[in-house]
Amino acid sequence: MKELIINADDFGLSRGANKGIISAWHEGILTSTSLMVGGSGFEEAVALAGENPGLQVGLHLTLVQGRAVAGHPGFPSLVDREGNFPNDPVMAGMRYFFLKSLRKQLYREIEAQIQKFLATGIPLSHIDGHLNIHMHPVVFDILLELMPRYGIASFRLSRERLFTDLAIDRRRVMGKAADAFIFSRLARRCEPELTVRSISHTDEVKGLLNSGRMTEDYLLRALDSLDEGVTEIYFHPGCHPCDELKKWMPDYQHEGELAALTSPAVKEKLKNMGITLRNYRGERKTYA
Repeated sequence: MKELIINADDFGLSRGANKGIISAWHEGILTSTSLMVGGSGFEEAVALAGENPGLQVGLHLTLVQGRAVAGHPGFPSLVDREGNFPNDPVMAGMRYFFLKSLRKQLYREIEAQIQKFLATGIPLSHIDGHLNIHMHPVVFDILLELMPRYGIASFRLSRERLFTDLAIDRRRVMGKAADAFIFSRLARRCEPELTVRSISHTDEVKGLLNSGRMTEDYLLRALDSLDEGVTEIYFHPGCHPCDELKKWMPDYQHEGELAALTSPAVKEKLKNMGITLRNYRGERKTYA
């Protein structure tokens, strides 16, 4: 049996992101989304989630390219003077790994983001991370302590088959190879710890290697490569004009990804293949 979770990242980033996600929920195959609690569109996203209780919402942990929720005075600090995280994910990852003095700040920030989410009253279904920062070894070890404490029972275990993706889209071969290698190693480290704590995850995640270019054509071909079990495919739908989307993801095809999620051809293919749409709670969604 093939089951599919369709997730949209960056809920709460901006009005353009929010509009795209809600359109994908109402008109398309979206089953869940992940909320950025420090985003400029956070309040609007919370209101929209309240108006759409069937849309499952998780936490999109943000520790790069965004604004902190907690204060972090002192030096070295997790953030700059304006409270912003580093923009470069590689630099951020190196700082978080090698500067042990930042670990207490990371703990405080991660817990603050979880608490801000829970304060909305929205049930927290799962946790993932902006640019998959939740898989970072230091961040993951903090989450291992916090997830059971706050009742978080589902986690995005980001790993994707390289050659399956390259059979669909051969752009960025070296970059994809590096990403696939790094995240397969990280997933190998994470998976046993999740199992011990009974924290669930899907069998595979798609969207990691072709992030920002999950178009209708790509999705139609990717469905042919689904294995048995539960797969998550994540997207970044959005509506332009939107300054925030343009600033952070100038090369992403936000409207193209929204078109893929609402495509009649995609819905028809899902029906014909007998693929079940569901969310992290196991609740099913119809293709209509």
